[in-house]
Amino acid sequence: MFGGFSKDLGIDLGTANTLVFVKGKGIVVREPSVVAIRTDTKTIEAVGEQAKKMIGRTPGNIRAVRPMKDGVIADFETTATMIKYFIRQAQKQRSLFPRHPNVMVCVPSGITAVEKRAVEDATKQAGAREAYTIEEPFAAAIGADLPVWEPTGSMVVDIGGGTTEVAVISLGGIVTARSIRVAGDEMDDAVIQYIKRQYNLMIGERTSEQLKMEIGSALPLDKAETIEIRGRDLVSGLPKTLAITSDEITEALTDTVNAIVDAVKVTLEKCPPELSADIMDRGIVLTGGGALLRNLDKLLQRETGMPVIVAENPLDCVAIGTGRSLDNIHLFKARNSSRSRR
Repeated sequence: MFGGFSKDLGIDLGTANTLVFVKGKGIVVREPSVVAIRTDTKTIEAVGEQAKKMIGRTPGNIRAVRPMKDGVIADFETTATMIKYFIRQAQKQRSLFPRHPNVMVCVPSGITAVEKRAVEDATKQAGAREAYTIEEPFAAAIGADLPVWEPTGSMVVDIGGGTTEVAVISLGGIVTARSIRVAGDEMDDAVIQYIKRQYNLMIGERTSEQLKMEIGSALPLDKAETIEIRGRDLVSGLPKTLAITSDEITEALTDTVNAIVDAVKVTLEKCPPELSADIMDRGIVLTGGGALLRNLDKLLQRETGMPVIVAENPLDCVAIGTGRSLDNIHLFKARNSSRSRR
């Protein structure tokens, strides 16, 4: 449709990470959704990976912020600056880009009209000619190679940083969906609170994320694993080293994991019987960073009685799907114009 090389971009604007997909090239930018701001002059000090390294390590006049919260924009100006930076990073890769590409951005399915408009406006302010939105679970299903345009039911569970999106998709649309603001960030916070409660030890976001990724599991492991962490003792105020086991992290994650399981069950209950039969045949597909939590697929399989499959490339599914949807940009143009006529 766009010839050999498309000049348009697909952006997975996530709470934790932002990925930019270029047609014909794939994902060219993969950076944390973090911006470091100098508070005295209100200028941007760093964006992406450089800014993430500053979290918890900045002097008083520099603040490292995440302008996206729970999948939506919490700080409009900073988000627009961040998108602008990522678009420029993508454009560095190739000189054929127009200065103002069309941009497709993914948004949570539970987003309000006002929040959706904020994403479109921020993307335009960042230099896009036109901004279109695609719902995150729909993009994840396209990226996971599910037959979204066919009259058959596909179920996707996308666990990102800020939101978990559960959706049943058929004939190019979402039949039933549930979006909850419980995902990777909530898991990290649950680990921080657990260690604070059990050991009077304060750890940072980076340490809790490391614990979740290295020894975290949705079910107890056959052989418990241990990792040493450092934090600040809340009684003495001094640094302290502590050994934490995988069973403790499993316990810390119980509530957040159960919230995700409940969201899947509620979506299945609302699913038409014909599509439920399709899902029973094909299985539930897990995407997003949260899909990498060990044994989450086994727990979901046990709780729902459905086959559960982790997508081949869970971290990239939404970005790939957002980029591939540029092939059908005319459908999104029609949706936007019909919405504006209402």
